[in-house]
Amino acid sequence: MNCTISRFVVLITTMAAIPFAQATTLVYQPINPNFGGDAANGANLLNEANAQNKYTAPSQSSSSSTSESTLDQFNQELQQAILSRVASSVTNSIVGSDGTLKPGTISTGNFTIVVSAINGGNLQITTTDNSTGASSTFVISNGQ
Repeated sequence: MNCTISRFVVLITTMAAIPFAQATTLVYQPINPNFGGDAANGANLLNEANAQNKYTAPSQSSSSSTSESTLDQFNQELQQAILSRVASSVTNSIVGSDGTLKPGTISTGNFTIVVSAINGGNLQITTTDNSTGASSTFVISNGQ
């Protein structure tokens, strides 16, 4: 019976303490410094993100600019400049003084460009790679 009384006393004491228990407001505090968290968390968050990152960048080919020598880069830029001038020269020879394209054929060492008149005042331009035989064709309005 003594055990029952002690249980009863514990129960009464617990029930008496319940009205005195108080709840507090939960406060959200961000962790990420981008959203107002502590700036000291930034390095740790970055390290965790890098550790979870499964992405690997594709390997760069040997012709990428990072592995080319300065001489190779210069030669490539020089080649692009020369090709740009050739393209300008070709453009000047197929464009009339009034700004319209003139039908005709232009040949360079590597390419043949044929401008031909087709129906409705349109022009067909065909560029052919002389070394491979590959060609590309498009049609434009001559503006007449």
